[in-house]
Amino acid sequence: MPFKSFIDYLLLEKNYSKLTIKAYQKDLSEFSEFISLEFNTNSVETVNYSQIRSWIVSLVKKGIINRSVNRKISALNSYYKFLLKTESIQVNPLAKHKALKTSKKIQVPFSESEIATVLDELHFEDGFEGIRNKLIIELFYSTGIRRIELVELKLKDVDYSNKTLKVLGKRNKERILPLLESVLITLNTYLELRNELENITDNDYLFLTKKGVKIYETLVYRIINEYFSLASSKVKKSPHILRHSFATHLLNQGADLNAVKELLGHSSLAATQVYTHNSIAELKKVYLNTHPRSKK
Repeated sequence: MPFKSFIDYLLLEKNYSKLTIKAYQKDLSEFSEFISLEFNTNSVETVNYSQIRSWIVSLVKKGIINRSVNRKISALNSYYKFLLKTESIQVNPLAKHKALKTSKKIQVPFSESEIATVLDELHFEDGFEGIRNKLIIELFYSTGIRRIELVELKLKDVDYSNKTLKVLGKRNKERILPLLESVLITLNTYLELRNELENITDNDYLFLTKKGVKIYETLVYRIINEYFSLASSKVKKSPHILRHSFATHLLNQGADLNAVKELLGHSSLAATQVYTHNSIAELKKVYLNTHPRSKK
């Protein structure tokens, strides 16, 4: 397998997820194919920056957005850093490369009223799928977990005595999250209905389809999009927006940034700070409405 030692390094030493590793393999294979066609070489290790630059130009010409181009170059850069570490090369051809400019995507969270509309006013069917869908939405909003983290949840990850949930995050990093009483009630109803399924193949996993197999990411996205389309006019309605809403609403209510960082499973505060722009807007509103010198 091409790049095998590098892939093993990502998997065994860096603890990257299988999805991330798959993306790295794809990007490296694409570059390898490009230099083979354009420069008649199969050696990714010996190319120079001008050749890499040719690949970047070709990607842009194909209409691939700068953010995606940067991700591909990042994968290639990681490979060259690995080769430096293993002393397979002496110079990283991407050492002085500057990422393409990207526009900052402002993720607009759902409002508290939009989430209340979905959870308190919309009708969820009484059967297995309806209760499962409600539990998925409640879990996203009450814990801030990622879509893949929800998909990979197992029955044993729920600790009923401590009312907590164990989540396996990026790079196999575990975190323990508290569960609201309302979520536990929905969870118990879901488990009763889950036990009534005729055939269960993936019994270890918490969330299943009605056929008894592990739920998958596109279905989870579809569930969120379907319900929130009935309550929100926002362009993007996804599990990530629910995660964004979870963090923003906590910060709006005065939660400590470090606490939110731990709940989200971020490795640095910088990643959590992207959620603060909404809470700053909320603080401004409170400030202008309450400061004695403010012209209300």
